[in-house]
Amino acid sequence: MIVSLTIVRYRKAYIPVALFAMAIHRLPMLLQKGCTFWKLLGSGRNGTFDLQPDWQQWGLLAVWNSREDFDRFNERSFIKYWWNLFTSEQWTILCEPLQSHGKWDDKEPFGNADRKDHIGLVAVLTRATIRISRLKNFWANVDNVTKLMKDAPGFITSFGIGEAPVYRQATFSVWQSIEDVKAFAYASKEHAEVIKKTRTEKWYSEELFARFKPIASFGAINGKDPLEGSI
Repeated sequence: MIVSLTIVRYRKAYIPVALFAMAIHRLPMLLQKGCTFWKLLGSGRNGTFDLQPDWQQWGLLAVWNSREDFDRFNERSFIKYWWNLFTSEQWTILCEPLQSHGKWDDKEPFGNADRKDHIGLVAVLTRATIRISRLKNFWANVDNVTKLMKDAPGFITSFGIGEAPVYRQATFSVWQSIEDVKAFAYASKEHAEVIKKTRTEKWYSEELFARFKPIASFGAINGKDPLEGSI
């Protein structure tokens, strides 16, 4: 199993084209051979859960049976042709699942991986559907966690992605090690308090947490490959 996340930036004049893509790219993804799960995603401005969409930046997360299946998509699919025609930047990270807990649209897209022996670079996906009745509490706590993550030891990069504004949100981040992820999640008093609130106040109707081993990174976003020299 290979997991891909591609982040693309459209030229400003092509923002309407980007919005149109969210509708018409569903059909080619449904027909794409070797793809077992996919999500077309919008993007936030600040690299994590975000109320401010970046209308020029969009994403595609997909799960593939093999590297060959991804390569076929990346070399000659309709979507790849579209990106080449209309976007100014494309960046892709390929990963192998290490651990996954929870569901996404009532599915377990990354299987039941539970590898705890990984050493080195790690990517983390945190995804949730936020209960409408808990939106105010959720967004009141997000900004502080965002600032903590960007200054945390071992943090490399992150992207705020989501299927719908406000209530269906995800963060994909990359770290130097699992130890750095754990230190950020649990050693920080502020973040630990937010994690506690998600449970006691039942913020989410569905959530998923997954870790991955990055195996490839190529292209550029905001002028560079954020993982250049790391993989």
